[in-house]
Amino acid sequence: MTRRPRPLVYALLAAFVLGSAFPLYWSFIIGSVTRQRASQNPPPLLPGGHFLDNASQVFDRIDFWSALLNSILISGFSALSVVLFSTLAGYSFAKLRFRGSNAAMVFVVMTMAIPPQLALIPLLKEFSNLGLTGTHFAVALPWLVTAFGVFFMRQYLVDAIPDELIDAARVDGCSMIRTFWTVAVPAARPAMAILGLFTFMQVWTDFMWPLLVLQGSDVQTLQTALDQLKIAPGQTLTDMALLQAGTILATVPLLLLFIATGRHLVTGIMQGAVKG
Repeated sequence: MTRRPRPLVYALLAAFVLGSAFPLYWSFIIGSVTRQRASQNPPPLLPGGHFLDNASQVFDRIDFWSALLNSILISGFSALSVVLFSTLAGYSFAKLRFRGSNAAMVFVVMTMAIPPQLALIPLLKEFSNLGLTGTHFAVALPWLVTAFGVFFMRQYLVDAIPDELIDAARVDGCSMIRTFWTVAVPAARPAMAILGLFTFMQVWTDFMWPLLVLQGSDVQTLQTALDQLKIAPGQTLTDMALLQAGTILATVPLLLLFIATGRHLVTGIMQGAVKG
């Protein structure tokens, strides 16, 4: 006999959904009013009728489509790289026995405690010495693999793949690489989809590193391009209406990605929940 959720559960879920959606709604409100109205107090509570005008100004002020393409390329490459290398490393830590594996895994987890801001200046200096600043690779290379991705895939693959299945593949004559592609990758697809989506979103919204490494370059991501909208020509105050309109436009691709992959993502999560 299954128990139906109580009304309190639905109320908490509704509050969580509304709280999560409110920042997007607020951005749309500010992006749909004039610059003067956006700076008034009390702030507007309902959408205005100037969103299309503000969006048109966004396209006039920055090279939006070029920045969008750059963000898609950089985020897509980073997501694929993190998924591939994290799955390889996670599989090695989860199913391969080698000396020092536990100590290496502890070291990987410990690196997650280091604030990423500490690496910005050393990375920037190193990329400058290599002549890579101002390029797409400069933004994407630090995302080749992440400690969280390795830990996440390792924790998933520990229980997702029975050791007997790997032993059977080896008995059949599969090499280590073939065992990985034919046994580990199919079992890891739900976790790979989640990790890829989250990495894509994280790289897409990253601002500080692209701002540093692309400074003075013609290459721009959406986040660095939107930074140019803060101050309107001839003004000294931040143009919040224009900035929020650009933010909404930059968020639309992520929303479309979630809509397109949402069903497959939930299916993958449910398959992973009932594995074994």
